Amino acid sequence: MAQHVFYLNAHWPGGRNNIGTIETQNLKTKVSIPPEMDGPGIGTNPDEMLLGAAATCYIITLAAMIERSKIDNINLTMESEGYVDVTNGVITYQKIIHRPVVTIKHGTSKNISTLLQKLAIKAEHSCMISRALKGNVEIEAILTIEKG
Repeated sequence: MAQHVFYLNAHWPGGRNNIGTIETQNLKTKVSIPPEMDGPGIGTNPDEMLLGAAATCYIITLAAMIERSKIDNINLTMESEGYVDVTNGVITYQKIIHRPVVTIKHGTSKNISTLLQKLAIKAEHSCMISRALKGNVEIEAILTIEKG
């Protein structure tokens, strides 16, 4: 069994509306509460970071599955949305929707489209971030296949 440990250093200089910093091996940025939640909106925020973790995990997992399925000559892009509810002062991250777009060459068999749809669903269930959020945040993937 391999175990990987990741480190993050955080600094927060005071109250709710201050601006802090986080630093990992490959990321250094300012953090604050987003303006949608009456914060200063400087740098990133936990909501964007959770969405970023879920999105990058999903797209990398999907790309690896596509590669293992020996599907090549594709282009993969994606937009993701995170939905956060604030009710009676309680903030709840409710849902993430990934919208991957796979562009395949003209003349590619229809079977590849069916396989890509299956892989898009499997990647959502296989990504470690999706698994970590399971039961707390609804995650959905809506695949679009384009011919280019």
